[in-house]
Amino acid sequence: MPLRFRNIEATPDDPVSAWGFEGMLAAIDRGYAHDWRKLVDAVATDPELRPVFDEAAEAAESRSTVGLLESALARATATPAELALERLREAYRGTRMTQARLARELGTSRPRLNSYLAGRVTPSMDVLVAVEQIADRYRAPSEALNLVLV
Repeated sequence: MPLRFRNIEATPDDPVSAWGFEGMLAAIDRGYAHDWRKLVDAVATDPELRPVFDEAAEAAESRSTVGLLESALARATATPAELALERLREAYRGTRMTQARLARELGTSRPRLNSYLAGRVTPSMDVLVAVEQIADRYRAPSEALNLVLV
């Protein structure tokens, strides 16, 4: 069943800017993935909608949906540097290695690797790709890319 608004003039087909608090709250609590995507996209591109979204998120019953939407919003508004840092951290976790061991494999020092993971120093793209390749080699089979079960 598609999302419906009650007691407001706007419809889910209207721009999110017309939804107001009640529409956003309904979308959070009773909406579906396409409603959430529309909400996240609108809030990410129009900062004036953020306070209304925050108020609706605070009032929402579905804490898990709020968490999902806040995560999607953070990703949608992240800078390229923030996205690259998150990829590096995810890849590092995927290696299941200590910083010292991974640093040895990369041919760098543990303090230097730590400065990359802490976001104090931005590594070259080569470092990011190398860590992702190492992580791909060490991932558990269920996390491997392009896994085909027969």
